[in-house]
Amino acid sequence: MNIARCLDTIDRLCSRPFPAERGWSDVGRGGPGYYIAELGAADPRCDHGERTAEDVEAFREGIAQRLDARWGANPRWGMLTLRVRGERGEEIPEPWASVSALTDDLYVWEATGTGRWVALGVADGGEADPARLLAVITDVDPA
Repeated sequence: MNIARCLDTIDRLCSRPFPAERGWSDVGRGGPGYYIAELGAADPRCDHGERTAEDVEAFREGIAQRLDARWGANPRWGMLTLRVRGERGEEIPEPWASVSALTDDLYVWEATGTGRWVALGVADGGEADPARLLAVITDVDPA
C-alpha cells in the first residue's frame, strides 16, 4: 500500500463513469452509482514483515488526514444503525448496504465539485479474511 497511489485511485474513481451493471472491475466491486475499491490488505500470516491489520488501520488514518485537508474533517460514521435498519427490513441503497455489512465505521466526505461521496473503512472478517482497506466512491447520499 502506498498513500499516494491510494489517493490517485480515489481521484480516478471520482471522475470515472460508474458501471451500468453490478459486478467486478479493475478496482473491486461496482454497480450503478458506486465503486467499492480494495486499496490494500493485511497478510494473515505476517511472518515475513507483511502488513498487519494495524498497518491497514494506519494507512486508513494517513489517507483520511489527507482527505480531511482536502474536503474538511468529519467524525467516523458508525454502520450499526444501517445494519439494524436493514435487518428490520428497511431497504438500504447500495453501496451502503454492502459496506455496512463489511465495516464497523467509515470516514465519509462529500468530494467537492464531483457530485460524489468518498468513504474509507476497514473490513475485517477475522482470521480467514484479512483486514482490507476499502474506498467507497458513490453518487448515493449516505444520509
